[in-house]
Amino acid sequence: MLKQLAARKSVAAINLEIESGPRLNRVLDVRTLTSVGLGSMIGSGIFVLTGTVAAEHTGPAITLAFLVAAVGCGLAALCYAELAAMIPVAGSAYSYTYATLGEGIAWFVGWNLALEYVMSAAAVAVGWSGYVVNLLGEWGLQLPAAYVNAPLGKAAATQHLYATGALVNVPAILIIALLTWVCYIGVRHSTRVNNAMVMTKVGIIILFIAVGLKFVSTDLWHPYLPTNSGHFGNFGFSGVMQGAAIIFFAYIGFDQAATTAQEARNPQRDLPIGILAALLISTLLYVAMSMVMTGMVSYTKLDVSAPVAVALDAHPELFWLGLPVKIGAIIGMTSVILMSLLGQPRIFMAMSRDGLLPTSLQKVHPKYRTPHVATIVTGIIAAFFAGVFPLDVLGELISIGILLAFTAVCAGVLVLRRTQPDTPRPFRVPAATMTCTAGVVVCLAMTLALPHDTWIRLGVWSVIGFALYFGYGYKHSRLRQPDA
Repeated sequence: MLKQLAARKSVAAINLEIESGPRLNRVLDVRTLTSVGLGSMIGSGIFVLTGTVAAEHTGPAITLAFLVAAVGCGLAALCYAELAAMIPVAGSAYSYTYATLGEGIAWFVGWNLALEYVMSAAAVAVGWSGYVVNLLGEWGLQLPAAYVNAPLGKAAATQHLYATGALVNVPAILIIALLTWVCYIGVRHSTRVNNAMVMTKVGIIILFIAVGLKFVSTDLWHPYLPTNSGHFGNFGFSGVMQGAAIIFFAYIGFDQAATTAQEARNPQRDLPIGILAALLISTLLYVAMSMVMTGMVSYTKLDVSAPVAVALDAHPELFWLGLPVKIGAIIGMTSVILMSLLGQPRIFMAMSRDGLLPTSLQKVHPKYRTPHVATIVTGIIAAFFAGVFPLDVLGELISIGILLAFTAVCAGVLVLRRTQPDTPRPFRVPAATMTCTAGVVVCLAMTLALPHDTWIRLGVWSVIGFALYFGYGYKHSRLRQPDA
């Protein structure tokens, strides 16, 4: 069994399957791939979690937490770029791991990518709901609290879930349903919508930074790193590490760019450029935005669902900027949800192609050329979590899932350098041994900084996943079929 769990697929076999399997439309260029990455990255991380992490974990050192997370992502992004250029397949980290570390670990990574993408769509939908409800309230339309909040909450003291009294978060479910339909009708339509939203939200973020700089008080940055309260993760160095781990999911967009590899016109050239460009641009915007925000208002006041609005409200002369920023936040989070719902079906499609999930998930719509069955399944699951769970629980689960996937990708580059050294590599990780090892260390360090209850939920998710694998995937794996 262990030998079978460690069975790997060759790069050549994966590329052959791409050519012989269902065809997706190759319509994405480097600009669009960069936009896909930015569409995924710039959303709730910058408009919601920045305030929560600053207030509870880092203080003004939120900028340092973003840089720590960016270093881990940068190391992983280099590894992604090499593998994406070698294996331009829809499965992203799942397919890379299958070729390097074997089927068992590939399943674990693929199952956690499902956790990442579905939870990301759900988490951002919850943040989107908060901004929309706030904006409607300003216009005099008050929605019933029971239908705009999660029925479950997380107690800060015990870390346990409790019933809030709400019934379901209806706006979060509705936005996921709408964007699932957009993904269903085609990647060209999805990316066009995303491009427009990316241009809008980046422009508004730059406007906020440029205007907000005039109202920054450097006194609010002192102390830059508040003293630890005595509990791990509450300020001090441990707070920076836990903050970096929590906001890590804000950077996962380049993974979503990799999932669209089969729809890229020239994946060997365009994917590495798109991945690295998206990461660099988003890092600059995150650091600048958090620096200005914590300089405009005390970090202690930012633990709210709309921290950017709080920073603006602290300066009445900026009232004119409030509406554009809120609209920008809503647009920004809409594009993140859209890209999450675009990426996950393509991972389901890759896992189905390998026999690890039912074959219906690899079906391609005859008219729209999209994995329509997998898209519907993704939308239903994401809508459920968005309607039931709060943002903080979803955000922690996303981070641990993607951190483990990044760890596997960084290790996979080194394995593939040894096992298949002659395979053409259009892009090569510089100083691979040092870069990949550092990526593994940094990503694992951030997983250890996450709250222990997050690990418990990951354990439950993994048990469910491996039960599905041994109940279905292990028996139907194409590697164990007579004609494989």
